[in-house]
Amino acid sequence: MQSSAVIIKEPKVIALEQVRIDELGDTDVAVEMEWSGISTGTEKLLWSGRMPNFPGMGYPLVPGYESVGRVIQAGKKTHLELGARVFVPGAKCFGDVRGLFGGSASHVVLPESRVTQLDESLGEEGVLLALAATAYHVTGGDVEKQPDLIIGHGVVGRLLARIAALKGQQVTVWETNPERMAGAIGYHVTQPEKDDCKQYKIICDASGDAKLINTLIGRMNFQGEIVLAGFYEESISFMFAPAFMKEMRMRIAAQWQPSDLVAVQELIANQQLNLSGLITHHGNPSNAQEAYQTAFTDTQCLKMVLNWKNGNE
Repeated sequence: MQSSAVIIKEPKVIALEQVRIDELGDTDVAVEMEWSGISTGTEKLLWSGRMPNFPGMGYPLVPGYESVGRVIQAGKKTHLELGARVFVPGAKCFGDVRGLFGGSASHVVLPESRVTQLDESLGEEGVLLALAATAYHVTGGDVEKQPDLIIGHGVVGRLLARIAALKGQQVTVWETNPERMAGAIGYHVTQPEKDDCKQYKIICDASGDAKLINTLIGRMNFQGEIVLAGFYEESISFMFAPAFMKEMRMRIAAQWQPSDLVAVQELIANQQLNLSGLITHHGNPSNAQEAYQTAFTDTQCLKMVLNWKNGNE
């Protein structure tokens, strides 16, 4: 089977090329893609060449872990029906071309256990499941762990705030870019210099800015906690004395787990978690270089989605 795939050939060089993909195994499904999102966190680091040492790293590679498509073939030992719409968190089926994360392609083959069936009504917003699950993983839905300060009003920051507000938390979000101040649903967005609170209990950073830690320590309550929910290319460091005086705790929220995906699907199905307003831009795979450039450099772009249904030649 052949697939059109977005390939980062080297830093800042992207092309749409034809690649051969693996044969279908008994426990595999083949998915024809409808939409794939572009991550402005990890994928930007891949594109820029600044990605820290990471398993599977190397060029050329197929990026993407936010994809939605339909099952077009299924192995003998699978259960999904043909035509089922599924969420695809990436694939490693491109032979010599690395799949990191491998979801930005017209067709992929992957184990059935890796895909998640979606409700038809979700449509292109299904690409947001990975980030929604990432945001949910920060607290696991625990009311007591919800942050009262969130740094960054990008997609993850907004989802973190929406989940926290849903759980009854009074939430403040810091954002320095005036173009990203709007869009709050149930929480308050402000610039850091306009916020004089120094009693935050749980601060969650979704900005990926390693230089902020000392500032955040100065804004937290005694025995407060900082949760790192971004992806950081620089070393994390901070002044010990202020952290010591506060008896600060620090926690890293890593990759979402299957249970997080199930939880956010339920919240979405019950109309408790709103995904509106997060997809702001659309692109065609044939113009991948331009689409990725826009996703990474245009501050008005929250989420760029490639539409594979309109052709990718």
